[in-house]
Amino acid sequence: MLREEDGRELLSVARKAIISSVNNQEISAPPSFVSRFNEKSGVFVTITKNKQLRGCIGFPEPIFPLWKALIEAARSAALNDPRFPPLTREELKDVKVEVTVLTPPEEIKGDAEELKKQIEIGRHGLIVRAPYGSGLLLPQVFVEYNATPEMALGMTCEKAGLESSCWKKPTTSIFRFEGIVFNEE
Repeated sequence: MLREEDGRELLSVARKAIISSVNNQEISAPPSFVSRFNEKSGVFVTITKNKQLRGCIGFPEPIFPLWKALIEAARSAALNDPRFPPLTREELKDVKVEVTVLTPPEEIKGDAEELKKQIEIGRHGLIVRAPYGSGLLLPQVFVEYNATPEMALGMTCEKAGLESSCWKKPTTSIFRFEGIVFNEE
């Protein structure tokens, strides 16, 4: 379980990774940070500017140690989110950073009614995987939009570039996960 002080440290390293990336510099994580956050974990780094999304990239699966995934996600959110141009030096003073550490995704199954019952808004994020696309939305997105479980499923399908009802098809897999959110605000 991560504590508030862990969150402050994760945010600090994420911000340093963003700044170093924008300035085309390397960042090395302190040995104490590496040893403390060496367990594999999924993580997303979200960058906002004036409360508007400016970049969000991450790793849904626990394939890297948290320290490494955090640094890579921060760099990618700053420079490689295909929805936005790379972050500039001038923008650095105006951005806020949010780190979401994820639990491993867990597949949920059932008919439409059963699926909806397995999703708790404010607790679960979703991943939709279908033959022609996949998408992920973090738990806080559904709260922001005051979504119902059915709306959350539809929104995640749309994020995948699919029709909003794709979650009802037998060829679509649905996964839920939880996120521990730390932000600078």
